[in-house]
Amino acid sequence: MTLAEAPAEVQLAVDLIELLELNEVNPALALAALAIVTRDFERKLEAGS
Repeated sequence: MTLAEAPAEVQLAVDLIELLELNEVNPALALAALAIVTRDFERKLEAGS
């Protein structure tokens, strides 16, 4: 399976990883930021957005 054939969430994850790595974001900082993003999107799902 190629990336183009992968599910959309896998493609997005690869894009995000590449963006973070190209910008040399500290892994601990990236994880902390992603936790905030996760909470935000979980609230949006709960609200029906």
